[in-house]
Amino acid sequence: MTGLDIYTLVGFAGMACIIAAYAYLTWSDEPNPFVLHGTNLAGAALLTVSLLVHTNLPSLVLEGFWAAIAIYGLVKAFAARRRAA
Repeated sequence: MTGLDIYTLVGFAGMACIIAAYAYLTWSDEPNPFVLHGTNLAGAALLTVSLLVHTNLPSLVLEGFWAAIAIYGLVKAFAARRRAA
């Protein structure tokens, strides 16, 4: 399939999440790690759905690393929150 099918639109939504997270990180003086990493993880997941249909192996691998880094960031944020409580 080509064009703007549902999987392409899902990919665009994922792209928007990742761009929004990067903009948030850049513009915020004290970014909330849950917002930052959660949005990045959502973006990576959405792009992965798109890439499983419209396969581009290097981009699929990139999204795997992107998601892993976001998960690490969330785990770190949850641990910091637990230590602060």
